[in-house]
Order: sequence, then C-alpha cells, then structure tokens
Amino acid sequence: MERLGTGIGWRPEIADAVEHMPGVDWVEVVAENVCPGHLPESLLRLRARGVTVVPHGVGLGLGGAERPDEARLTALAERAQALGSPLVTEHIAFVRGGGPLTASPRLEAGHLLPVPRTRDALDVLCENVRIAQEALPVPLAVENVAALLAWPAEEMTEGQFLYELADRTGVRLLIDVANLHTNHVNRGEDPAKALAELPVEAIAYVHVAGGFERDGVWHDSHAHPVPRPVLGILTDLASRVSPPGVLLERDDNFPEPAELERELEAIRQAVHAGRTTAAIRPGAPPPAAAPDPAAPTAVRGPVDPAAAPEPSDTAVSPPAHTASTAVPTQAGPAAGARPAAPGAGPRPGPDGAPQEAGPLGRARQRVALAQTALLSALVAGTPAPEGFDRVRLGVQARALASKRAGVVAKVAPELPVILGEGYRSAFLDYAHGHPMTGGYRRDAMEFAAFLLDAGRPRDVEARRELREWWRERSGPAPRSRRPAVRISRAARRILSLR
Repeated sequence: MERLGTGIGWRPEIADAVEHMPGVDWVEVVAENVCPGHLPESLLRLRARGVTVVPHGVGLGLGGAERPDEARLTALAERAQALGSPLVTEHIAFVRGGGPLTASPRLEAGHLLPVPRTRDALDVLCENVRIAQEALPVPLAVENVAALLAWPAEEMTEGQFLYELADRTGVRLLIDVANLHTNHVNRGEDPAKALAELPVEAIAYVHVAGGFERDGVWHDSHAHPVPRPVLGILTDLASRVSPPGVLLERDDNFPEPAELERELEAIRQAVHAGRTTAAIRPGAPPPAAAPDPAAPTAVRGPVDPAAAPEPSDTAVSPPAHTASTAVPTQAGPAAGARPAAPGAGPRPGPDGAPQEAGPLGRARQRVALAQTALLSALVAGTPAPEGFDRVRLGVQARALASKRAGVVAKVAPELPVILGEGYRSAFLDYAHGHPMTGGYRRDAMEFAAFLLDAGRPRDVEARRELREWWRERSGPAPRSRRPAVRISRAARRILSLR
C-alpha cells in the first residue's frame, strides 16, 4: 500500500464536501457509525475512486481490565473487510467498568478515559492488544488519548508507556498531536519529551484536531479550529519522522468547506516545515521515513524467553530512535513478547466470559478495581478515589454528563424537540443519579421513562408526545405509526417554541 498522505475524518454532515474537496488522499470513518451491509453511498463513491477508508473504533476499550469483547472485535473486523481497509485503529483507553472482576454493576463512560501508566495496566493492555491483533484481518494501530485528569503514582511517562506497548506487541501507533497538547495543558507533560521517547518507526499515521481552553483546562472538542500549538507539535513530529499519513478530525460545529480546506493546507505546511527543519539542522539526519502502515517491518532478533527481564517497579526511559518495532502481517504476538505465566490462560468467569488466572488475572482485577472506582466517582457520584484531584474530577464529571446529553440528543433527536429548551437541564438532572449502563439509545429510553415516572414534562401535550415516543420504541417491534405523522408533530412542536 502506498503512503496515506493527507486525509480528513469522514462524517455524514460533511460527506458531500469531502467528496469534492481537493487534495484529500484518504478518509477515516468512526467504525461504530457504519454498517458493513449498508455503507453510505458517499463512502462507496470514494472507494470507487481509489480513496482509502480506515475504520476508527471508539468502543472496544482495549485499556479496560477485561478481555476485549468478541462481538465488538468481530464487528470491527467486518468493517475493515467491507471497506477494503489496510489497517484499523482504536484507542488506548477504558470506556467501561464494573462487572464480574469487581462484583459490581457495569458502568459505561461514554467517553475515552486514560489508563494508569503502571505495570499492571501495561500488562493488561498488551494482552488485550494481542487478542485484538489475532482477531483482526489487518494490522491494528492504537491511539494516545487526551486527559483532563492524571492518575496518582504513575510509573511511566506517556512516551515510555507507548514505547513498551509497541515493543512488546508490535502494534502500530496512531499519534494524536492534539492530545499531546491537551495533556501538556492539563497535566503539564512536555510534548517534545513524549515525541523523543516514542518509537517513531511504529507510527501508522497522525491525528490533528482543535479544542478550546476554559478556566485553565483544555477540552479536546474536535469542534474548533486547530490551534497553532498543535500545528507546532506536528512540525516537531515531522522533523523526527515522515509520517505515512496525517488526518484532520472534526466531529461537530462544522465550518464551511473552504475553512476545512484551509485547515488541511495548514497541516500540509506544518509537515513541510518539519521536514525543512530537519534538513537544515546542522549534523541532523533527515526525518526517518516511517514504514507502510500495513507492511511488515524488520523484526528485532529472537529473544530467549528465559532471559527476558521481569517487570520492574521503576520504568527506565527507552532511548529514542532505536531499532524498529515488529509488526506482523498476520496479527499475532510479536517476537520477543514475554510468554504467559503458567496457569495464566483464560478461564470462564462468573458470567461465562474467559478470565485469566495467575499474575495476569490478578493484574486484571487490580486494574478493574481502580478503574471502576474512578468511573463510579465520575458518573455515579461516589467518593473520589485517594490521590485524585477532586476539582479536576468535577470538571471531568461535568464534561461527561454534557457529552452524554449531546449524544443522546443526536441518537434521539425527537427528545429535544418534545422537551424544548428544558431538554438539557432535564437530562443533566437525570444523569446525576443515573449512570449509563448500556448504549446511548438505551440511555435515551431510560431518560424518557425517568421523566414519565416523575410526571414530567409538566406540559400535558409534551408529556403525551413523550409517552407515545417511549411506547413506540419500548416494545419488541416499533409500532406501525406513519413517519409523516411523527414529522408533522415534531414540526408543530418546533413552531410552538418560537
């Protein structure tokens, strides 16, 4: 496969603009938002023109304590095959907690939360990545995430954590320079240091996105222009390696196509500036050409498993720009990966899902307890775990609730119409005492039931419409009401609010 080049995140709201946008070499699509058997016509036309489409997963939770869900892995594999993709990508994050490992109810974050940079979390993540590699038909790349908060007592920097992950599994890296900027503002982490510690040879491609700062906190919104500091980090990265691809992400508040085109041009210029900087730097070699994202690279020499060091309590910073990372063509454990401890194979857990015994099983349980305690504090109002900044936890909790309200409004657009201006305050009131335990559509149904049980909304006509909406969707099959009737009622409701 040729190098990816410059791309943009494909979203339904800008599908037409992307199709006609000059200089777009490839696109990325949120994996969970497309159905393999019913791909959007816009994506099919792009594929017919030879434009590469990469599925980008958001729900797998590879950084979570449990083994990756087989159904989610199968769905991701199906999308890669349907789109003819050279690779798939996911996140180094956890998105849910609770369950059998903690003997507590399941909780959903509805967001990508950072994993602790500890040996336990790294061991669990590496095994989850290997499981995903074996299940996917194409290579996997994983993305660093933005964070509003920091875990206490972390044992590694971000660069060290990513280096070991790539070294032990052969996984590719999707580096989001906007997330490096977010972590710089929110956690005081130096983006240049993170880049210096990365195995740049493992980079599959790069994400660039915008955000905004409020009260000293940077929010990675994907709904604002790309700021200059983010472009500066991209230039720094491009001075170290020639990335196979760079992609602009925009998820909301979409500007005119001309503005998106200007942002793409600014990204090209930032990459060019990095290459120029490397070329004129005295005594510096030109930026290394990162390998094809889908092609195998040189494998580090065989390692005697008996001689492999045990994980230590103190991480040692790896040297920058060292030997290349192994990326198997058929996904599987990389050469040199530490063998599983005796008895560490999966065994059925209380819910029938396989759970590891031995050291890895104990590590999974420790990670599960820590992640569930944090998630419960964020979405269920339980006390903050020891060592966390309570103010920053409050910021994250409010951000999660706000995002949840916004996504529910998108998946169930009738609710804001029925409830009018009171939708958002009503949803935040509901979310405060009702953590999400399933998907957003289920969340919408439970929100409507919560309002109806409380005799809300007070407006009789609005309450009747909400009850009809809930009844229509709560049975085994939708009731046979004509779409035109629903559209007409929604239109009348909008007009009544003006």
